[in-house]
Amino acid sequence: MQGRLRILLADDHAIVRQGLRLLIDSQPDMTVIGEAADGDAVVAQARALPPDVVVMDISMPGSNGLTATRTLKQRHPGVVVLGLTRHEEDTCLRELLRARASGYVLKQSPPPQLLQAIRIVGAGGIYLDPALTARVADGLLDGRQDAARAPDGPISDREAQVLRLVAVGHSNKEIADRLTISVKTVEVHKANAMRKLGLTGRVDVIRYGVLQGWLYDT
Repeated sequence: MQGRLRILLADDHAIVRQGLRLLIDSQPDMTVIGEAADGDAVVAQARALPPDVVVMDISMPGSNGLTATRTLKQRHPGVVVLGLTRHEEDTCLRELLRARASGYVLKQSPPPQLLQAIRIVGAGGIYLDPALTARVADGLLDGRQDAARAPDGPISDREAQVLRLVAVGHSNKEIADRLTISVKTVEVHKANAMRKLGLTGRVDVIRYGVLQGWLYDT
């Protein structure tokens, strides 16, 4: 991504937005281009600006952050969403990832952690607050743990390579370009790896990435 990351802040508390703006604007590689106090305003701002990354408060009045994330990813798939909340809720985290958000940061985390998260998701990766990764790895993120299928067998090196890139947020086309293979081949490797490991969706792939230590080694 060229130049500074363009950030849209979405939080219903003006004082929080002000603090985030001061923090982000102090960085040489990112800048705040707009603010919104509710989900509807986020969607409107994203269309008008548009941003590279939306730092999205999950608990906002009216159309909340989760609903706004779903709408944004449907209308503007290229916009990256980083969820921000003070609540360590497994259900919220699971639904946010299923809505295709790229990360989740707790408001009580230190400021450098938020800046790191913005840089990672802005570069196309996935970021989960370290306070949550142990719970994700333990299976608390996905209530279907007991129903998960047993692995069918070990995955190949190429399948692992593809799945790792999927876990950190790359699209099939990006993976194909990086590995110099066709998109169809990427899809085959991805499907085979997920079948062998008993993974059934994006949340499962991210959880597996946490277990492998992939998310912070991009």
